[in-house]
Amino acid sequence: MIALYLKSLHIALLASVGALATAFVAQFAFGLHPCVLCLYQRWPYAAVIVVSGAGLLVSRKFGFRGVFDALAALGFFATSAIGAFHVGVEQGWWEGFDGCVADTSVTSSMAELRSQIMSAPVVKCDEIAWELFGVSMAGYNTLFAALLMIFMIKAFFNNRA
Repeated sequence: MIALYLKSLHIALLASVGALATAFVAQFAFGLHPCVLCLYQRWPYAAVIVVSGAGLLVSRKFGFRGVFDALAALGFFATSAIGAFHVGVEQGWWEGFDGCVADTSVTSSMAELRSQIMSAPVVKCDEIAWELFGVSMAGYNTLFAALLMIFMIKAFFNNRA
């Protein structure tokens, strides 16, 4: 039983690292700059990396198997929900946030602000930067994270202590 649990945490860890690696490759190798909602979708993956890493370290000695599965499922739910919201913005079903194109970092002078605005890529949340078979990156993230959430919920019920 513990082997199945550890495998679920390994899968959560590897899937999260893979999702973030894919996002960074798309950004830095292919120039697909993220909008604010794209960046928000990355944070839950980082949280799942921390949770699953901690689960792999702690659970062998202390147990609490179900807690880490549940927390990973919650992280996958969060990124899937943000992705679904992003898809809705891309499709024009609802409005995005005001921060979708705004840079909120602090500048000390007007010249610095102008330089920052001129050098920053303008990425709007409602414009699809890349798609395959009519599905955007946000759509694929929504599906991928939802499947992982279902897997982790199943692992939770199979492995709860």
